[in-house]
Amino acid sequence: MNSYPKNLTDQQAKKALARFGLNVLPEATTPGMLLIFLRQFKGPFIYVLFAAAILSFFLGQKINAAFILAVLVINAIIGTVQEFSAEKAAGALKKMVPSFANVIRNNKLIKIDSQSVVPGDLVQLSSGDKIPADMVLHTSNGLKIDESMLTGESMAVDKVIIKATNVIDIRDEKQSEVNKQQTCFAGTVVLNGRGSGYVIATGTDTEIGKISQDIESEQTKPPLLLRIEAFTLRITYGILVLISLIFIITLMRGDELGSVFLLGVALAVSAIPEGLPAAITVALAIGMRRMAKVRVIIRNLLAVEALGSCTYIASDKTGTLTVNEMTIQHIILVDGSAFKVTGDGLDLHGEVVSLVEQTDMSLRENGPQTEENISQQSSEALTLLINAGLLANESYLEKTANGWCAQGDMVDAAFLVLASKFNIDYQNARVRYKELAQIPYESENAYCASVNQFQGRQILFVKGSVETLVDMCDFSGNEHDKKRLEQQVDQLASNGYRVLGLAYKVLETVPNKLESALIDLTFIGMVGMIDPLRHDVVSAVAACKTAKIKVAMITGDHPKTALALAEQSGIATAGMPAVTGEQLELAFTQGKTAFSTCVHSTQVFARISPHQKRQIIEQIMFDGDFVAVTGDGVNDAPALNQAHVGIAMGLRGTDVARENADIILTDDHFSSIVDGITQGRIVYNNIRKVIFLLISTGAAEILLVMFSLIFGTPLPLFPLQLLWLNLVTNGIQDVALAFEPAEGNELKQAARQPNEPIFNRLMIERIIVNAFVMGSLAFVLFKWQIDSGVAEQEARNITLLLMVLFENVHVLNSRSEKLSIFKQYFFGNKFLLFGMLAAQGIHIGAMYTPGIRELLQLAPVSLSQWSSLLGIALFLIVVDELHKYFHH
Repeated sequence: MNSYPKNLTDQQAKKALARFGLNVLPEATTPGMLLIFLRQFKGPFIYVLFAAAILSFFLGQKINAAFILAVLVINAIIGTVQEFSAEKAAGALKKMVPSFANVIRNNKLIKIDSQSVVPGDLVQLSSGDKIPADMVLHTSNGLKIDESMLTGESMAVDKVIIKATNVIDIRDEKQSEVNKQQTCFAGTVVLNGRGSGYVIATGTDTEIGKISQDIESEQTKPPLLLRIEAFTLRITYGILVLISLIFIITLMRGDELGSVFLLGVALAVSAIPEGLPAAITVALAIGMRRMAKVRVIIRNLLAVEALGSCTYIASDKTGTLTVNEMTIQHIILVDGSAFKVTGDGLDLHGEVVSLVEQTDMSLRENGPQTEENISQQSSEALTLLINAGLLANESYLEKTANGWCAQGDMVDAAFLVLASKFNIDYQNARVRYKELAQIPYESENAYCASVNQFQGRQILFVKGSVETLVDMCDFSGNEHDKKRLEQQVDQLASNGYRVLGLAYKVLETVPNKLESALIDLTFIGMVGMIDPLRHDVVSAVAACKTAKIKVAMITGDHPKTALALAEQSGIATAGMPAVTGEQLELAFTQGKTAFSTCVHSTQVFARISPHQKRQIIEQIMFDGDFVAVTGDGVNDAPALNQAHVGIAMGLRGTDVARENADIILTDDHFSSIVDGITQGRIVYNNIRKVIFLLISTGAAEILLVMFSLIFGTPLPLFPLQLLWLNLVTNGIQDVALAFEPAEGNELKQAARQPNEPIFNRLMIERIIVNAFVMGSLAFVLFKWQIDSGVAEQEARNITLLLMVLFENVHVLNSRSEKLSIFKQYFFGNKFLLFGMLAAQGIHIGAMYTPGIRELLQLAPVSLSQWSSLLGIALFLIVVDELHKYFHH
């Protein structure tokens, strides 16, 4: 049984939760629908419309004034629904970001949601943890805490035990009575070491909770929205200049001032894409929801856009490319004795069988040896190795309804499983062989150590990479053994095994600084453990290659292990070398060019330190790639911050990694990154579709009015008709484009350049072509009617219906920039089809509705007239299809 200090029971924790509430900080209140509705009436465009309504009222055009106000209200309702939906989606996604704490309850170590931590809980801390609540330490082993978020000091704070704490009711002490060196605060981060502590305050009672109540958070807009708003402003200036010109020309023609002013307002509302930022926000929110469905949680809106631009993915190996289920399959002792271990994963029912000793150091299996042939010395060394593996170890195994599960690092868990196969109860062994001191595992050290009272002596057990341990061991007079070990490590690594060594040393006394004892160790042996690739990695890597995205593996493992798995996954091509940390270090000293050449010579990096990982990312970014990088540990935070897109692991990632990432994978799968890239490209494409629709329809309306001025005809549409056209078409159809599904070729196209403007040459061409066709055909029809003696009101009625049909048809053209409309699934976006039918239905309904019919000067049309106009509108599809064909 595990022996823990006093801790809460489930019942006590439940009572504490009822008393103190959830461990959460106050969040900014989400604005209600009424407030969002009122916010829709802010902005320069709204003020212009209000001014137009007031002017119309004083000019005696009360019906016009009422209609403008009605347009304002309807637009506000549409905007409210859009914004409320986006706010709700963003709030839901915030709750999906995982945050956990390791607590001891009922004498068991369990992982719970940080919200459920209560005063009195005994919390275990390790590197990379974000401290879930204010606590007073019970134990500290080299614990260093980053408290910069509270103090502003960048130096890590050493935490030590001043006063023994072993009571649950520590929460009732005054916090001022607890020494600050022994107190940890919520929201701070464990940079190094291990420790445990009793929670004394949660939620708003914590130090950060008290501060947060005095701070009103203000959300900043993501860069994409800022760029869209700037783009909208530039378009606005251009259109206002054009409208001013139209204003002057119409006045010079002798038109009434009030009508001319109203025309200018109508053109501004129709042509200026004032609703674009709101539509983009909805598109991003939809993208975030879709990404969440493929297990990709977006922490900021920028990442939705950025992920689709990636040209290079720098991925971890363990748990991302592999399943993170370590299984020890080979044991090799220092004397050359080899053992095969059966059973996979957390299967505790395998066994350890001896193999005939191989003089050529090969690992081929010649069948189990008999008991008589296994030397007593090998048996003792094997027992010592297994005990070393379970004592220099921080993991736990727990029996659940679904079988055995591991808490902690999976490498450590593999040693506990090995002990079970050797019929050693690791829990009893830990109680029996009391731990006297410990050096916890940190990735930069590549080893961990534990001093235990073992068989009457103080034994230092060390576990880590074979290269690290060999340097610590004394092989004087045994150079042959050392050379043989290196050969065996290479052979295991070449077959994809992760190789770890184990060593020991008898201590007379335990030094204060345990690291000083890590010399002249005795090497026991090593293990080869396998962590197979995830089943979907090969296809995911192949999809990346199709999309012109490079994939690199960056790992701390042996270069041959990394290369073997990289070749299996398709990351490494034939003859590609694995570049090691030592090679990178040498290249770095030779200058920027040499370092860049070294980095780009491979896509497999092994024995890489966290600092070198950041250097690699910086170099790749400097050389022009748009980089996404994965990470899970506290030391990955710099690389996650440095990369264009930082991706943290949701299952095995530390709190620090998640806090510094833009994206969190809830399942840690590499294939989820690829799914996220696909969704990111879909979102970006949909944003371009919305922009194209709004700008081109506005441009068509401007051209229609300009043609009438150039050719001296009456205005083809009155101001109220232009407002109606804007409301019926753009107001209903534009947001529906944000729901467009994948076109199916997202990963078959090269990633766009990060500096490529949204308003690029292809979009400009399409806007010019489509706007010209719509504006010119509508004007030709209007002029033909006037020349044929048709009354102006009737001609405008027909022209307005044609424009509505044009924009109904145009939304189909907007569904893809390159894919023919005939290759798309017509019913793929039901929202869009509904928007088209609704727009057309509302307009036809207005023709038959008294009041609205007279206000807009509408009249019913025959089915043959409607069909003829639809035929003209469908010509727009022919034009756009030809443009797509020639452009392709």
